[in-house]
Amino acid sequence: MSTSTATTDRIGIVLIGDELLNGRKQDAHQAAVIERLASRGLELSWVRVVGDDTGLIQDTLTQTFASGDIVFSFGGIGATPDDMTRQCAAAALGVDIALHPDAEREIRAVFNDQVTPQRLRMGEFPVGSRIIPNPINRIAGFSIHRHHFVPGFPVMAWPMVEWVLDNEYAHLHAPDQRIQQTLLLENTTEGPLIPLMEEIVARFPDLKLSCLPAADGSRRVDLGLKGTPERVAEGMVVLKEGLLQLGITPPPAS
Repeated sequence: MSTSTATTDRIGIVLIGDELLNGRKQDAHQAAVIERLASRGLELSWVRVVGDDTGLIQDTLTQTFASGDIVFSFGGIGATPDDMTRQCAAAALGVDIALHPDAEREIRAVFNDQVTPQRLRMGEFPVGSRIIPNPINRIAGFSIHRHHFVPGFPVMAWPMVEWVLDNEYAHLHAPDQRIQQTLLLENTTEGPLIPLMEEIVARFPDLKLSCLPAADGSRRVDLGLKGTPERVAEGMVVLKEGLLQLGITPPPAS
């Protein structure tokens, strides 16, 4: 369990594909995105997994566009009939889909005289889109508003995500400006700690509090605070004082 009332830009990812839901593939994007966000002082707020169902994809994107969140969508932008993410994004926004001139230029540069309508289809994006360069095969992804659509292939997707983070959201980067400190509490459960946690959340709304009981059922709780170094230090003082009042000797923070 974690909680924070701080106002920040939320970042989410949408994973598209039946193979993620039927077990034929295991997702690798979530861990990769978390790693790339963390190196820039950012965090992932949510994840959605959607099968190759145009109705569900459109509904999901309608909701996420309305949220104002920064969103990375993986998969469904190829040339096969089941690749419908571009069309669903356009429908969610109520705009047409059209061949993007910059994407077309890249496709023609790759395929020369072997360009086909099917290959050009990979450059058809919702009107108003910006392209995301693909350093592997030059078949672009696209951005529209704060949503960014990249292929499902990790070798292409991950550098494209990095490009977006560094070119569109550099102003949000805050490496080394947020830290996390955790207390590993023995011989207790989370129940007696709830009033203290509520006090911490009320007094330090800019910090993120996390409480993780032991998964094996033992009496052990990880209690953590995340935020700027100065505020985490202040919060830890209050947290440790509160633990002492509960008869719990706080260990050194890790």
